Amino acid sequence: MKTIAEHFNEQDFLTKIKGGKTIVKSNPKKAIFCQGDPADSIFYIEKGKVKLGVVSKRGKEAVVAILGPGDFLGEGCLAGQTKRMASATPLTDCTIVRIEKEATVKALRDDPAFSEIFLAYLLLRNIRAQEDLVDQLFNSSEKRLARVLLLLANYGQEGKPDLVIEKLSQETLAEMIGTTRSRVSHFMNKFRKLGFIKYNGGLEVHSSLLSVVLHD
Repeated sequence: MKTIAEHFNEQDFLTKIKGGKTIVKSNPKKAIFCQGDPADSIFYIEKGKVKLGVVSKRGKEAVVAILGPGDFLGEGCLAGQTKRMASATPLTDCTIVRIEKEATVKALRDDPAFSEIFLAYLLLRNIRAQEDLVDQLFNSSEKRLARVLLLLANYGQEGKPDLVIEKLSQETLAEMIGTTRSRVSHFMNKFRKLGFIKYNGGLEVHSSLLSVVLHD
């Protein structure tokens, strides 16, 4: 999925917002926001990766999405949400811009070009959510893992035959695809033996992993 950063000039947009804007440096030890917190702002990711997760009343966690540079967090407040429906936790060191809800609404109202792009971004996120649901309903856990690895490695970007994912735990991958850590470990070892992935500081994902997703 294309990020909003591919469609507009980030610095131009951030400059237009005169107030209600804060640069936040965050790391995996501290959540950006937690499920149940007041929803009074949105966040724009400039650098790093962030995990969106929800916890059930029984304490079971599910990973909703992994977001990166060019993505927004917390946009539900613009649709009337008063509390955060998920928790946002950095997976790496992050640079994030926090923008007050009122400042965002003003930018959407005063800048038609940004409003159009932001709407397109939300539609892309909705399409991705539908694809994730279909993936969970109809594909095996092996295919789901392969798809998630390719998405995390931004498969399809030019000039990157070996796609690198920064450190990501097998527990997180298991939460993303709805299976156990032992199953993830089994498939990761299988992918490594087949040459689809390689551990070299980070995790290198080769485009050949796509064959697992396409295989019937």
